[in-house]
Amino acid sequence: MAQVIAIVGRPNVGKSTLFNRMIGAKKAIIDNVSGVTRDRIYGPCEWNGRQFTVIDTGGFVRNSDDIFEAAIREQVSIAIDEADIIVFMVDVTTGITDLDDQMAQMLRKQKKPVFVVVNKVDNSNRMLMANEFWSLGFDNTIFISSISGSGTGDLLDELTQVLPEGNTDFDKEDVPKLAIVGQPNVGKSSLTNALLDEERNIVTDIAGTTRDSVHSYYNKFGKEFYIIDTAGIRKKGKVHENLEFYSVLRAIRSIEEADVAMILIDAKAGIESQDLAIFSLAMKRNKGVVILVNKWDLIDSKETNTARDLEKRIKEKLSPFNDVPVLFISVLEKQRISRAIDTALEVYQHRTKKIKTSVLNEIMLKEIERTPPPSSRGRFIKIKYITQLPLHYPAFAFFCNYPEHVKENYKLFLENKMRQHFNFHGVPISIFFRAK
Repeated sequence: MAQVIAIVGRPNVGKSTLFNRMIGAKKAIIDNVSGVTRDRIYGPCEWNGRQFTVIDTGGFVRNSDDIFEAAIREQVSIAIDEADIIVFMVDVTTGITDLDDQMAQMLRKQKKPVFVVVNKVDNSNRMLMANEFWSLGFDNTIFISSISGSGTGDLLDELTQVLPEGNTDFDKEDVPKLAIVGQPNVGKSSLTNALLDEERNIVTDIAGTTRDSVHSYYNKFGKEFYIIDTAGIRKKGKVHENLEFYSVLRAIRSIEEADVAMILIDAKAGIESQDLAIFSLAMKRNKGVVILVNKWDLIDSKETNTARDLEKRIKEKLSPFNDVPVLFISVLEKQRISRAIDTALEVYQHRTKKIKTSVLNEIMLKEIERTPPPSSRGRFIKIKYITQLPLHYPAFAFFCNYPEHVKENYKLFLENKMRQHFNFHGVPISIFFRAK
């Protein structure tokens, strides 16, 4: 399973600074004003060979009537429920506050590892002051300075030691893993049941019936793969304003485990911002993608070009990467669901495709000779050699004399030529320029 670590704490203790340092990017906005982080932000982190997702949450304020603090409180609770490990962040300069005590009381009820991380410990005097936080009663208490990075490596070492092993659900690692993802109530569990021809998952009209990711093994009619049915929204009070967070968080888990993401969208609603967010997650993680427009049987006024026009609108929203298969299906009527699986398996083959270096150079060097890279600051760029990198997704290194001067538009040109000659339909390509 893809693992999740949530950073929680009261406002202005340095959660976003630690989050940015862990993911290696300035993704979360940082300010001294309480409440800057309102939405949850998540990003990938890799340490000691382990990969996991980190969630930055807003500052927790209990029993507040403020509308934003109330919403933050709801979503901090969600992050705690969903996380495998909780990082409880406090501030040495203020000592233990009432809010820290309240959050500690809540976290003691959790049956999962909790790390108390005392922030802003950047001198010997504060090191002594930080010992006060052992009184919160947690076994794991670590002193750091997130702004300078002091102690963060030790923290990550400790986290990765207790992080559960991932991908334990799969016995056969070489079998394709297809994740069914999408917004609540678009038919994810129904599609799984239709493919397996059994009521493997509970299906209702209530958004959130599926609580956990369900892994199903399929081996029929000469096809073998795992289906990962994305967990939906847990049935709990006042969850409606948090649907997007739950859906995207669970989609992250499923996408990280999968080779291909089958993104279901509602034919009546069309592709929405949350669908684009899930699509972006799959792209950033170099997964294959198939877009499935479900409930096509409910569209009454279909004309000759209705599907074509909708497919065009969908691909316009997916731009610039729109080399993605789009299929119109009906899970209820079992229309084209077999074709959807065939397409997903084709995308899997494209993602795992290996191209011989001799063939790659023979074809692409001719294209480069016909359309050479534009010069930059008087430097003439010469690409001399191309090779595919030994990764789980299509990635290629172009060796040249001035790799830092190759323009982004020429990189897109090379990607288009790669797609034209080698068919990477449904799969993102990574191109790197290296010095030769």
